Amino acid sequence: MSAARRVATERVTRLAVKSSPYHAAVTLYEAPDTPGPSTTRRRTRVKREDVELNDQEGPGDTLPATRKRKAKAKIVKTATSVATTATKSKSPKKSRAIPQSLDVPHPAPERWKEAYDAIKEMRSRIPAPVDTMGCDQAQWKEQDPKNSRFATLISLMLSSQTKDEVTDAAVAKLRTAVGGSLSVDAIIAADEATISEAISKVGFWRRKTQYIKQAAQRLRDDFDSDVPKTVDELCSLPGVGPKMAFLALQVAWNLNLGIGVDVHVHRITNRLGWHQRPTKNPEETRLNLQSWLPKGLHGEINHLLVGFGQTVCLPVGPKCDSCTLSSAGLCPSAQTKKSTKRGSRDSASTTSPVESDPRPKIEIEIDNV
Repeated sequence: MSAARRVATERVTRLAVKSSPYHAAVTLYEAPDTPGPSTTRRRTRVKREDVELNDQEGPGDTLPATRKRKAKAKIVKTATSVATTATKSKSPKKSRAIPQSLDVPHPAPERWKEAYDAIKEMRSRIPAPVDTMGCDQAQWKEQDPKNSRFATLISLMLSSQTKDEVTDAAVAKLRTAVGGSLSVDAIIAADEATISEAISKVGFWRRKTQYIKQAAQRLRDDFDSDVPKTVDELCSLPGVGPKMAFLALQVAWNLNLGIGVDVHVHRITNRLGWHQRPTKNPEETRLNLQSWLPKGLHGEINHLLVGFGQTVCLPVGPKCDSCTLSSAGLCPSAQTKKSTKRGSRDSASTTSPVESDPRPKIEIEIDNV
């Protein structure tokens, strides 16, 4: 071993020896009080961490040397978590610009006007749930204009993944639960348990309870307790997307700024072949439609196609046999029932009892919205 190595080792390992005050047979070894220069990597690393820890601590804060390393890690981790929590609590939902048009407009599909008029004619004869229980009906139970607009927004927020019948009942129950009128102040004053119990029949009611409370708070703080008049501001509210924003503006403010595309509009326009390539989501559908559909029809197409989708062009088992689009050759997705060949008299006479049962048949169809 070299002389320099021996000196370094002695400098690090030299200990003070003294007898134990508690037992004469015990010898204690202690490090000297005056720190010497370090020659090992571990000692150097500890010294650097001590300096970093002192930067985190305030004046007068001291920690034992044996706990500095753990304390430093804990302090840094705590500071990071506090900063993250503060960021989450202070920053509201950022407003993002909603696209309004395509760079290259989508061409108008052939014979679209014939199909549109045929759907209007069928809708005039067939009532649908949206006609009496849609989002535009919630406003008529309110007297104050602000409350009417807010009731429309609440109805739209509850309608996601929920049938109109269930949404209408939930809006009425919520109105009663908060005192007879849907106002921003009434929702803020109500506790979450009251709101949850009132809307428990709608889809995702737990999440919607939080959205409604948070949206009411935003409306009071940032919009004078009223519904905003722009799409971007509406979409900055928790639980509000483009479809709800466009419909809210049409119903609450009579502003025709775009098409509200829900699952019915998305499904039916794709079945009709109104898109060159099938669209993947309602936003693609909206931008395509807005690029060629006359603006005067933007405000009515949602109501028209939603009712058509609820009664005729069902998600599962569409009633193509009773749809005039099928017979007119206006729907490339029309499903025709295959006619079975009539057999001989002998085979016809051997029909099963179920087939010849004169009693009425009951068909149950499930509409997955």
